[in-house]
Amino acid sequence: MDLVIRDARVVDGTGGASYRADVAVADGRIAAIHREGRGRPSGRRVLDADGLALSPGFIDMHAHSDLALLRDPDHSAKAAQGVTLEVLGQDGLSYAPVDDRTLDAVRRAVTGWNGGGPEDTSVDFDWRTVGEYLDRLDGNFGGRGIAVNAAYLVPQGTVRMYAVGWDDRPATHPETRHMKQLVAEGMEQGAVGMSSGLTYTPGMYADDAELTELCRVVARYDGYYCPHHRSYGAAALEAYEEMVRLAREAGCALHLAHATMNFGVNEGRAPELLALLDEAIDAGADVSLDTYPYTPGSTTLAALLPGWAGEGGPEAVLARLHDDGTAERIRHHLEVTGSDGCHGVPVDWDTIEISGVADPGLASFVGRTVLRIAAERGETPWTTARRLLVADRLCSTILQHVGHEENVRAIMRHRAHTGGSDGILQGSKPHPRAYGTFPRFLGHYARELGVLSLEEAVAHLTSRPAARLRLPDRGHVREGYRADLVLFDPATVAAGSTFETPRKLPTGIPHVLIDGRFVIEDGRRTDVLAGRSVRRKGR
Repeated sequence: MDLVIRDARVVDGTGGASYRADVAVADGRIAAIHREGRGRPSGRRVLDADGLALSPGFIDMHAHSDLALLRDPDHSAKAAQGVTLEVLGQDGLSYAPVDDRTLDAVRRAVTGWNGGGPEDTSVDFDWRTVGEYLDRLDGNFGGRGIAVNAAYLVPQGTVRMYAVGWDDRPATHPETRHMKQLVAEGMEQGAVGMSSGLTYTPGMYADDAELTELCRVVARYDGYYCPHHRSYGAAALEAYEEMVRLAREAGCALHLAHATMNFGVNEGRAPELLALLDEAIDAGADVSLDTYPYTPGSTTLAALLPGWAGEGGPEAVLARLHDDGTAERIRHHLEVTGSDGCHGVPVDWDTIEISGVADPGLASFVGRTVLRIAAERGETPWTTARRLLVADRLCSTILQHVGHEENVRAIMRHRAHTGGSDGILQGSKPHPRAYGTFPRFLGHYARELGVLSLEEAVAHLTSRPAARLRLPDRGHVREGYRADLVLFDPATVAAGSTFETPRKLPTGIPHVLIDGRFVIEDGRRTDVLAGRSVRRKGR
């Protein structure tokens, strides 16, 4: 045996009672599990795990590390949390499949999420297809790989950008055929499903018929559809119903991204959402969801704008913001009627906190709300927001303080729940969920509040997402499974990141292994790059 983990409290991912055992690892897999009284396995190295829990590696079902994995070999933001697999390509916008024109546009569109704008030379964008991107992950850093494993969703907004452009109109039949071909090629090349961002342009311009056609393609490959749906605010329940109905019509598995109920209109309404999901699941629908264990959300400031303002792409948005008449129309949609980008709810500028800017000259805006900045400058909040949008070329990121704690707790208890950080790693004060989601589930919500038992929490973060991803050898501590493992102290595990210190690493997670290799050892990041692409297997 390469390694024996001795006297661990095994929390095996099933949700059942934990037990004490020795776990042996050989050739990257769990070779043996010896419960108390069964005898002691021997190995070249023995790790004393007395007082520690041993669980499967955590799976981040909603990650924005599409470029971070390529530029940062350390990637402690996720590795130190015990994350051994991230799902990329989220919210309908990522970097494959593309042609040269689409790549340039998507780089501009999601600079606020990932960096990677036209002037960013930290990543060589030498791929165009999904398969080439996954190959790039595997061959990164001179062929050594990446920090943690990664799966990929075909991004529907990028697909629409490629086939249709930025026009707010129904796709033609030839354009729909092209989109279906792009989705099929991405699935054949290893994607595990398809994502949408239906409050983000241009993906939001797709109607249900178009989305259903694309989901039918995903279903043929036994993948799943992961929508950021059309509203988390006004008409949120109707938006959830739309996605459930659409996926069932297409015969496609459904995974609801960051499944929250936000804004004042949804306070205390999580039970209505959960009843809707239970009814669908009991009727045979294949539905799961993810959440992060915090109340604020995070996106770009530009994402709040009405969808019509995004038609034509980023340069067209900036032109509209420069025009006083059009800018006033945008303000009216934001502040009076409630834009679709702000989920149909009139924006409350006191809830919009600037978390990052691309232009260092604008750093003084970070950490303050738009309302506060405007008051200090003696101008209206819209004037401040418009000024920042233009000056930072739509790249500013925000925290949006619109969530409700009772909804967060209710949803994370659900039988279809999994964990997803939605972690945006850009900005000088990013949302702490990027660095703290998984230890916060275990420490704050399981140990301190008792919302979940430790065993339940681990199942939500391991076996449930592995089942959604159709991974036959991950998600459990089980003989023959891959040795993607986390050793943590149940008494001390906690998120270190806060809204004031968002990049502080967690405590109580001394060891993390991927394929039996230590990526975190004694609380420190090693130089091991054990991560690889995890590709959809054929039926």
